[in-house]
Amino acid sequence: MKIGIVCYPTFGGSGVLATELGMALSAKGHEVHFITYQQPVRLNFHPNIYYHEVTVPTYPLFDFPPYETALTSTMVHVIMNNELDLLHVHYAIPHASAAYFARQILKKAGRDIPYITTLHGTDITLVGKDQTYAPVVTFSINESDAITAVSSNLRDETYKHFKIEKDIQVIPNFVDTDRFQHSNKQHFKTMLAPNGERILAHVSNFRKVKRVEDVISVFQKVNAQIPSKLLMIGDGPERQNAEELCRTLPMCHDIRFLGKQEQVDEILSITDLFILPSQYESFGLSALEAMACGVPVISTNAGGLPEINVQGKTGYLSDVGDVDDMAKHAIHILSSDDRLKEFKHAAIEHARTFSRARIIPLYEQLYDNVLANYKTVVE
Repeated sequence: MKIGIVCYPTFGGSGVLATELGMALSAKGHEVHFITYQQPVRLNFHPNIYYHEVTVPTYPLFDFPPYETALTSTMVHVIMNNELDLLHVHYAIPHASAAYFARQILKKAGRDIPYITTLHGTDITLVGKDQTYAPVVTFSINESDAITAVSSNLRDETYKHFKIEKDIQVIPNFVDTDRFQHSNKQHFKTMLAPNGERILAHVSNFRKVKRVEDVISVFQKVNAQIPSKLLMIGDGPERQNAEELCRTLPMCHDIRFLGKQEQVDEILSITDLFILPSQYESFGLSALEAMACGVPVISTNAGGLPEINVQGKTGYLSDVGDVDDMAKHAIHILSSDDRLKEFKHAAIEHARTFSRARIIPLYEQLYDNVLANYKTVVE
């Protein structure tokens, strides 16, 4: 099967999922063509993977270069030149509408192609609800040959806020358990925590919705009772505010900002607890990757997080902003070696239910169904 994947090539969940999906499909013999404005951050070489860069010319006439138009044209060229069977677009804005426009252009040339839209979160819960975009988002989603969402919560939110006329299939995010697994990095841990301190971590794109200052507030309370270190992994608009807050606190020397990291799995292997106090998460892929490495999770109960973080088993869930409750649960887990070991084991076991081997066949079956229905309609 020849599959075109359109995504944002960033560290965000949608780009990571799309890239991991494409690599998994290529390993199973499918030919995968990535179409985006730069190479996705996790994309590795494979003979079945192709990368097509969307270039956006700049002209004095445009204050904002029309990326969607350039993306549509690139889609058309890639589909025609490589005879793709279907498009799978991740994140509705602007990828679903660009796929629709590309299909209309192809129809004029006597070529047609089905497209699948996968919804990831803020394309629905934040940006998509903006009246500037809502009509186009609704239309392009409804024109999709299939729609998927990464959690039941996101599916329900989509039905709640948009007039969607088709079924939305929930296919959860997955984790590569071959990569994200606990490995012995004790030498790294000893360097960071020479006196046996507990290590806490947070991974995100540091947007407001991630509430990164809450991570520091939780850590401050934990650190006051348990010798510990905090690793802040990622980058984004809220990083500066978080660093400034850190500098006002007495335990700032126990916090390290690591920026974007390619080998997150190695860092998670030396981590004892993962903190994710987000305002909303459609799924929480970073939490799942932490769990796969044997790291229990302290998170909010927002969005799709209760679908992966099992209360009292893989970690604990608290209301958004309740840093006292998060800190209490963190201290409960970290204050006992035996208890921490139990949570770590449960986290690994639960993460395996979201393994790549379990989820990829769901996408392959979806592709087969879409192509079968498409061929029936065409004939």
